[in-house]
Amino acid sequence: MSSKNDKSLLPTLFFTFFKIGAFTFGGGWPMITIIQREVVEKYRWISNEEFLDLLAVAQSLPGVMAVNISVSVGDKLRGMRGSIVASLGTILPSFLIILTIAIFLTPELITTNPTLSAIFKGIRPAVVSLIVAPVITSAKAAKLGWKTAWIPLAVALLIWSKLPVISNPIIYIVLGGLLGWWQLHNVRKHTVNNKEVQK
Repeated sequence: MSSKNDKSLLPTLFFTFFKIGAFTFGGGWPMITIIQREVVEKYRWISNEEFLDLLAVAQSLPGVMAVNISVSVGDKLRGMRGSIVASLGTILPSFLIILTIAIFLTPELITTNPTLSAIFKGIRPAVVSLIVAPVITSAKAAKLGWKTAWIPLAVALLIWSKLPVISNPIIYIVLGGLLGWWQLHNVRKHTVNNKEVQK
């Protein structure tokens, strides 16, 4: 793990997230596998457990998930400067690519040009696999078994149903937080009662 006083850490942080931002397509989820590989496995800036917690928080907060994660990792390593550098690294490639597309490519050109259409069609299956991979990784890290796997599946189906009220993902974020707090409260209460019995 890199030292917080390492002068090369900020440039490494910037170029790591710049690479992540430049070579991921399809939004936040495809970035997750690459972010985990870089910050957990390669540089060991955070542990896998910390990454999982960070992922849950990043999903719950407003804004782009990948940017939220980069800000948190940057803050952990180098405070405010780290947050700015990491978030700039994540955002800058997308900004430059979109700016280039806006200048040189129009939606009509993309749909009418056979080469461009083929390129974007070829990217789609890769994006799907990049979305599926972090879901499996997160499930393993969260230690989901057959007894608990029904919970995320049921929530996913309810959100996908498009039914009024129950398809709103905010409800499940709030419910998940409340259930987590309730479980922690019960565990603490049980621990206190055990200590009192032992006395």
